Amino acid sequence: MTEFRKILSEVIGTYTLVFFGTLSVVVTLLIAQGVETTNIFNIGIGALGGVGDWLSIGFAFAMPLIAAIYAFARISGAHFNPAVTIGLWSIKKFPTKDVIPYIVSQIIGSLLATFTIVAILGKQASTIGVLGSVAPFGDVTLLGVFIAEFLGTFLLMYAIMAVAVDKNAQPGFAALIIGLVILGIVVAIGNISGSGINPARSLTPMIGNLIVAGTPIDLLVLAVYIIAPILGAICGAQLYEYLYKEIGY
Repeated sequence: MTEFRKILSEVIGTYTLVFFGTLSVVVTLLIAQGVETTNIFNIGIGALGGVGDWLSIGFAFAMPLIAAIYAFARISGAHFNPAVTIGLWSIKKFPTKDVIPYIVSQIIGSLLATFTIVAILGKQASTIGVLGSVAPFGDVTLLGVFIAEFLGTFLLMYAIMAVAVDKNAQPGFAALIIGLVILGIVVAIGNISGSGINPARSLTPMIGNLIVAGTPIDLLVLAVYIIAPILGAICGAQLYEYLYKEIGY
């Protein structure tokens, strides 16, 4: 049985990441309420406009994540993301018996974060702020979202392999580098897919919107935000394994 302290660490770490990150999205949308956007591609995220908002949102995801990694990496490995857990499992760097407990704990942490935002801001967090839910932006197709989410999570997983899993990595910098990678990904693909790159983070705001505002969940959209990051993480981990297995890592 997976040790409770590891489960608790994943709950708290995922809670920290999702609470501060998605809260920043909700607050950005509340600030921008009533602001007219200049074009269809710049919808909803707003007062600063375009990349400026995504930069601030990126920091809101990255900084708490850095702190959470430093706080919990020695206990649970600081996955905080089902895609990362599955990616590590795919190369036998994570035990099969712990996969489901970790994923469940990550979803619980993310769900608690979602409803904490509701407790703080009330129903407007959902009706206006959509609880920070991810969705295709503008005229971006689901295929475009799939590619963006796949590549974003691929980069994240490859970076994790290089700075956290590889025994030859320079110690002490993993959390900072991973946080900066997250920041870059959010800025790059935020206005394409909302930058989910984490099935737990993508799922729970949709559940929250369903419960709080009665907003139905588009299962096809949800499937894209779950499958693309998982495949991206698996491919990122597998590529690193292929490139470095013979020379050791």
